[in-house]
Amino acid sequence: MLDLYRISSYYQNSAQMNDRTLQQTGQPEPAVSIKIMDWSEPANFKSWVKRMFAPQALALMLLISLGFITELRFDWAEHLVGGYLVSTNSFRPRSGAVWETSRRSTTARETLDKIVTDRQASQREARNAASFAQIAGSFSASRGIMLSADHFRTLYLRLPADLAEKIVSPFDLIQQLNTGTWVRTYMEKAGDGLDIYLLNKQNRVLQSLTISREILETIERHENAANNSLTDLPGFENRIYPAKRFFTACAALPEDVRKSIILDPEKILGTPGRVVRVGISDEIKAGTIELGFEIKKGGHYKVVLLQGQDWAIWRLRTLLEETGAETDAQGTTLP
Repeated sequence: MLDLYRISSYYQNSAQMNDRTLQQTGQPEPAVSIKIMDWSEPANFKSWVKRMFAPQALALMLLISLGFITELRFDWAEHLVGGYLVSTNSFRPRSGAVWETSRRSTTARETLDKIVTDRQASQREARNAASFAQIAGSFSASRGIMLSADHFRTLYLRLPADLAEKIVSPFDLIQQLNTGTWVRTYMEKAGDGLDIYLLNKQNRVLQSLTISREILETIERHENAANNSLTDLPGFENRIYPAKRFFTACAALPEDVRKSIILDPEKILGTPGRVVRVGISDEIKAGTIELGFEIKKGGHYKVVLLQGQDWAIWRLRTLLEETGAETDAQGTTLP
């Protein structure tokens, strides 16, 4: 670059001198022949070697070698490029195969987290459930829940005897418990009901059960009765009797009839409080009629629902109608 500058300066000076000579003598200055050489290419091998091992060239080669070695050792170039890409990531358009793969991975991870969270919530609700009806409402049709054998047995024992018998015979449960192979219970939605599978340690099915929609509705009705009075429950209108009148009529019937009127009297004996009114349903289901016993403890009322044989209930109702007008616990006349 310096040599080219000198040549350019030379030609400028020559042109100026030629102009002055022309002005003084009237004749131009004679032309000077100059041989122009290629200043960027060595003239011979010696010049090439000299230029190759010049301090500037050696320093440049050393610098390049150091950069290459440090890159292999510390990967500073990758970190530098990565840092730049991270700092400018928010300004670049979200497109391309890498971004699409990352988006799908993030979406899949969020979906999986939601599924796991929902399943854990369903399991917690199921473990805290006090009845099969509550369990049925704690999870959706797309997933099931797992309970221990002891938890299932606890829920089973809370059912009235007639309802429990419709799900599974108590003798079958005793047999499963005695074998020692039943360790867990899997439940899943089956339409409006529940399918239940008794499993061993290898998750093999020992016995399958079904709780129909009608049984679940009956269980729900029992749960609602626990926090209401007879007048709040449908099906007992115009058939609510004072407890004293009801039990007096029962006492007038033979023993076999009394046993058929209240099939599960232990439920009443196990409930704290005093029976103040008894309701008789007007609906017959599978040869039984529902009875509602309103029990008062302190200022709280609850209703215990039991089943009785229809023929025995009809004999009791006939006797109640013969004894006169129906009155409630406070002595008011019922229509």
